[in-house]
Amino acid sequence: MRPLILKMSMSADGFVCGPNNEVEWVFSSMDEGANGWTMDLLWNVGVHIMGSRTYYDMASYWPYSAEIYAPPMNEIPKVIFSRKGLIEPPRARLAVQQSDGQASPGEAVADPERPLSRFEAEWAEPPVSDDLAGEIARLKAEDGKPILAHGGAGFARSLIAEGLVDELRLLVHPVLLGTGKSIFTDLPKPTDLKLISATVFGSGAIAQVYRPG
Repeated sequence: MRPLILKMSMSADGFVCGPNNEVEWVFSSMDEGANGWTMDLLWNVGVHIMGSRTYYDMASYWPYSAEIYAPPMNEIPKVIFSRKGLIEPPRARLAVQQSDGQASPGEAVADPERPLSRFEAEWAEPPVSDDLAGEIARLKAEDGKPILAHGGAGFARSLIAEGLVDELRLLVHPVLLGTGKSIFTDLPKPTDLKLISATVFGSGAIAQVYRPG
């Protein structure tokens, strides 16, 4: 049975984003070591899972990005979780963003006459499920590399509260936010963890790997 890994960036005071989903603070401590640690994880998983909000953000960004993370994000299969059991096609959603004057980095995809590129197609029609526990049980039962979950804070909280996470990989950044969103607010009870490894990078960021105790 393959494990589910939840990877999140986190401030030193335990927030994964600011109160309005601000994440800019992450980038100042992403040095070569932190980037290498993240890339090693991304290339060594078999499927990305995420909630619908994160999916829309990623589908409008990664097919057009030249960042180092783009190849594994584009090439590895995805499964999306939505309480409605469906998602709006990224092409249509981007068209709405443009009409509101808020086009994303992938604004060109809104042209309905333009054929999808390879990576746009990879993001266009992923499997969608509204059965969090059941679908993850099915994914875990498959052969292959681990499952990697991407937050949203809300999606991460749901995974943790349901006891579905087999490994936490936290990249803790040397910054204090003072306020923001935590992924541990819905715990039904205290949860013991076993520290597997801790890696300190030159920027001051620390990669911490935990498994349930």
